[in-house]
Amino acid sequence: MNIESLREYCLSLKGTTEGFPFDEETLVFKVGGKMFALTSLGGPLSVNLKCDPEKAIELRENFPQVVPGYHMNKKHWNTVTIDDSIPDTLIQEWIDDSYWLVVASLPRKVRTEIESN
Repeated sequence: MNIESLREYCLSLKGTTEGFPFDEETLVFKVGGKMFALTSLGGPLSVNLKCDPEKAIELRENFPQVVPGYHMNKKHWNTVTIDDSIPDTLIQEWIDDSYWLVVASLPRKVRTEIESN
């Protein structure tokens, strides 16, 4: 997976927007105004993803490329270094998990709008 395919996949999820709210290098993907993925356009490709706390620990134990979220709440966010050792389908699954965790936390009206589009 490269930055273009990461961006394309995130934007394929319903209601996703992108922007640079922090600086010119940190690309942020949001749904319903809340972040579900962040990536830096500089340096090695990595992405911060929201994660269920128990699953976050499990992923960190099983994948050396997964560490506690850089500059994020370490309990709920992981930073995934993207390299050829993790299949794209697995990274997409983790992106989906992050997206749906955020969607589930949105008010019902917003969730309904996203899910109906």
